[in-house]
Amino acid sequence: MNDSHSEISRRDFLKSAGKIATMALGFIVLHPFSGVIRAMPRFPEYPFTLGVASGDPLPDGIVLWTRLVSDPLNASAHPTDGISVKWELSEDEGFRKVVRSGTAIARPELAHSVHVDVRGLKPGREYWYRFKSGSEISPVGRTQTAPASNERVNELTFAFVSCQNYEHGYYTAYQHMAKEDLDLVIHLGDYIYEYAPHRYVARSGNVRQHRGGEAKTLAEYRDRYAQYRSDPDLQTAHARFPWLVVWDDHEVNNNYAGDHPETRESPESFLRRRAEAYQAYYEHMPLRLSSLPDGRHMQLHRRLAFGDLADFHMLDTRQYRSDQVRGENWMKRGRKSLDPDRTLLGREQERWLLKGLSRSGARWNILAQQVFFSQRVWRKGGRALLNMDAWDGYAAARDRLLEFFARGRVSNPVILTGDVHSNWACDLKSDFDNPRSSTVGAEFVGTSVSSGGDGNDTGKNARRILADNPHIHFFNNQRGYVRCHLTRDLWQTDYRVVPYVSRPGAPIHTQSSFVVENGNPGVQRAGGSARREVRIGKPALAPNRQTDLQL
Repeated sequence: MNDSHSEISRRDFLKSAGKIATMALGFIVLHPFSGVIRAMPRFPEYPFTLGVASGDPLPDGIVLWTRLVSDPLNASAHPTDGISVKWELSEDEGFRKVVRSGTAIARPELAHSVHVDVRGLKPGREYWYRFKSGSEISPVGRTQTAPASNERVNELTFAFVSCQNYEHGYYTAYQHMAKEDLDLVIHLGDYIYEYAPHRYVARSGNVRQHRGGEAKTLAEYRDRYAQYRSDPDLQTAHARFPWLVVWDDHEVNNNYAGDHPETRESPESFLRRRAEAYQAYYEHMPLRLSSLPDGRHMQLHRRLAFGDLADFHMLDTRQYRSDQVRGENWMKRGRKSLDPDRTLLGREQERWLLKGLSRSGARWNILAQQVFFSQRVWRKGGRALLNMDAWDGYAAARDRLLEFFARGRVSNPVILTGDVHSNWACDLKSDFDNPRSSTVGAEFVGTSVSSGGDGNDTGKNARRILADNPHIHFFNNQRGYVRCHLTRDLWQTDYRVVPYVSRPGAPIHTQSSFVVENGNPGVQRAGGSARREVRIGKPALAPNRQTDLQL
């Protein structure tokens, strides 16, 4: 056993953590821990109630996560002492071949969460891990490292998900996903919803209920994450695969944009709320110390490689964006939405992305982000309306990326998107207003895990929308997840859906599959040429304050 690279040293941890702003602004300061550390704690109840998770796999490392909390829905009852937590990582599920182990401190400032950055591992290797504190042992998790950066990789399978409103339904999609043979899972945001109970109601009815009111404080966000993470299907999926995570809006406040809240709230109050929401997000996700919030900022965009096959560019489309064009959610294109100074990624992140894409040697370049990238026109009363919360409201910023793709400086760009609670498959066009313009990439939009409640394979306005958007080849309005299988020559996307989430036990099936060929941008229906398909019927959701176009 070799512990030399098993975790970040306490000195390095404290050096990095010392940059956090003051509690008076709604943030924590992590100084050398001067409180009591309970080396052999006794817990009133089982402390690993939120399970275990791993994330951000590197060729030589992985992040292991857990949080010690006996009463997960009562943040104010948590102890104020530090808690000693042992961890092990093994090459076998029975822990006969433990290769790394160590001890971490679950600190009260971080809600007794633990983020162990294990290094010195072998690339492309499967591992198992667990935690122990006092006499209590956590569930066992399975994870794996990424292939070596210079390794020729022939295939990769992953799933991506988003939008898991606890009130709207059961997480049956995760139950099925956990049975898949995946290399990783990508979560594209709306891991929690901040709403008060029944503030957002699905047509099929809310089948579970949020605890407490609307989440606005650190304690309230912690309780909301704890409630969501208490779901057994979600815990199983976390324990089964390493995850790559990014947020969207509901981790803070619906439709917030940078420093701007959706509702009338003072700038100081909102920035304090945002900072506390960011901290709670970090506390509950398998993220490295580099993502520990620094004042009002949290570093979330990052890049991970899987050999020479795929580069994942994880994007943050909330923290740095310009405020939305004010008015209705769906509006006509205008001078403001076309303003070249408007940004969705922020100038620094946009430069980082273009630089990383230009340097990538991967066969597939994957942009994992939150809101609809392709143009999506909705014609109503003779007007062509666009969603101002999506890239349509930041057209110049999108055009810069499309122009970059069109110059052929990046291999096989594919965009993964969440947010809209429905499945779509789109060609990326150099000019969306000209169907004859060149296709420069593909976008796969995934449905929600539960948000919106029971879906159906229908859409009231879908035929009209597809006719007005010839670059969009597919729409489906059922809950589930999206599975992607990559080889050197072909990308296949399978839309995996369940018929209902208002009760447990729904079966799952692949509703449709699409492929992208290496060197041939754009989507094609698996087994033949691209075919646009939709069945027409009633919308699945009741009207609500979401900005998503409900079909």
